[in-house]
Amino acid sequence: MPNELPPQSLMPGQLLARGVSRHLRQHDFVSVEELVPTFGLRVDVMALGPKGEIWVIECKSSRADFQSDSKWVGYLKWCDRFFWAVDQDFPTDLLPEDTGLIIADGYDAEIIRVGPERKLPPARRKVMTQKFARHAAVRAQAARDPNAQFAW
Repeated sequence: MPNELPPQSLMPGQLLARGVSRHLRQHDFVSVEELVPTFGLRVDVMALGPKGEIWVIECKSSRADFQSDSKWVGYLKWCDRFFWAVDQDFPTDLLPEDTGLIIADGYDAEIIRVGPERKLPPARRKVMTQKFARHAAVRAQAARDPNAQFAW
């Protein structure tokens, strides 16, 4: 693709997010990066499935990155399933067993463990679906018109 960023220009977490997003397309999920579900939280990847299911994937590039993150528990009430995305060298024994696990790199990923389903209440699902759609639309518009001013 002519507009694709070369892997060396992306940060480690961005590479993981790219591989995860590519893999999820194979499962008919679409995704956005850096979505804010509520004040003070920003998820690395939010994916929307063909039946309206919402997954949050938190990308961790190192042990220190994981150990410094205390906000992840707050993401659980904004999704049906929660996953960690890490590279193949990450010490996965650090990750809670009652969460999903994805091993990824900048090109693809593999779902190792699917975390438990915690169905969103209908009103919250509607809010998150709308946030997802607006976030995706703003990103698409910004890509088409990078000099325009957007209120995030």
